[in-house]
Amino acid sequence: MDRILRDAATRGARYLEELETRSVVPSQEALERLSELGGPMPGKPTDPADVLALLDEVGSPATLASAGGRFFGFVIGGSLPAALAANWLGSAWDQNAALVAASPVSAALEETALRWLLDVLDLPSSCGGAFVTGGTMANFTALAAARHAVLEQAGWDVESDGLFGAPPVTVILGEEAHPTLRKALGMLGFGRTRVTVIPVDGQGRMRADALPTLSGPTIICMQSGNINTGAMDPAVEICAAAREAGAWVHVDGAFGMWAAAAPERAHLVAGVADADSWATDAHKWLNVPYDSGLAFVRDPEHLRGAMALSAAYLPFGGQREPSEYTPELSRRARGIEVWAALRSLGRTGLADLIERTCRFATRFAEGLGSAGYAVLNDVVLNQVLVSFGDEETTDRVIAGVQMDGTCWCGGTTWQSQRAMRISVSSWATTDEDVERSLDAMLRVAAAETAG
Repeated sequence: MDRILRDAATRGARYLEELETRSVVPSQEALERLSELGGPMPGKPTDPADVLALLDEVGSPATLASAGGRFFGFVIGGSLPAALAANWLGSAWDQNAALVAASPVSAALEETALRWLLDVLDLPSSCGGAFVTGGTMANFTALAAARHAVLEQAGWDVESDGLFGAPPVTVILGEEAHPTLRKALGMLGFGRTRVTVIPVDGQGRMRADALPTLSGPTIICMQSGNINTGAMDPAVEICAAAREAGAWVHVDGAFGMWAAAAPERAHLVAGVADADSWATDAHKWLNVPYDSGLAFVRDPEHLRGAMALSAAYLPFGGQREPSEYTPELSRRARGIEVWAALRSLGRTGLADLIERTCRFATRFAEGLGSAGYAVLNDVVLNQVLVSFGDEETTDRVIAGVQMDGTCWCGGTTWQSQRAMRISVSSWATTDEDVERSLDAMLRVAAAETAG
């Protein structure tokens, strides 16, 4: 065991060191070699050292370098050194985070990390929280608590009696709500299309003035950080309208909620703390390893009411039992990396991470805009949308940037316009990475738009 773990650490460290000089995209040869990982199931055991060597020698070259400083796709952050190391140690511990009795250390780390998260995200300190896989499950978990609460208020026990014959629940969301929110609503029985859709403004923000008259069991799903523009729905107005009508407000804040941790950006999330539930991802802007979603609910009993289970064989104690707040029973101890990231960064380090990456996004926008390309959004956070002309030309530039390998950006269609989306969220990104990437974007764009 000692030999193979040391070998894994050596190989992992070498992989990270080589990110600085390698292409962000894998070569065609590396992709073709992936077939070596297939074939029939081995009939006999293989030496673990040989398994690891094959995985590294064939698998590592075929990765996207999303752990490095020049990956700007999908709002993927890298892994902070402390978080990655904690992940490795936590994997060695192999803890089941379901119960205090199964893992006292992971339960203690979850409680501390939850308290720190509520502090830096400026949410009520009495909130309940759940550590789940990602944004989809964070939305699912928080919205399950919302479903529990609004139907309980209407005199219906949805956990016992289901939705058959239940009072109807009105679900309201913005026109540019993230698709995973609709997926969560579908899994909860609300339907993906049986929702009231509110129009948005020119930056993708839900228009509070377009909210319908609110009555009966109602859940409003707002967004803190539009996936394309980074724009925030008007939380102050939405929460005020909901409070007056007794409606529940849920915030999908996969990355945008982290603006609360940076003093110069905190004004962007004004009013978000007035909601009833929130969902975010630690594997985005907190830069912990995948996967790490977080759900928060103002009243912990609403979360527990939706998620708790009863099993005589489980040794529930007097402490907070993690499994009573999550969809899963058995699960890995995600709180380990979250705790390590927050402990290593501290309040000022986290603020610097947010501010620095936002500054880099602004630099990309300024550099591309000054070269004559159209920046489509107000760059208030870490997202930049840029058009290089018509749809075909823009797609050629996106493909050219990806093939160039200096950096990686994805494409999107936003408000009927095709654009390249630059998402800056990694601790590893430096000024040099930004300038090097910007030069590559401009070089490719000039070649593709010439003539």
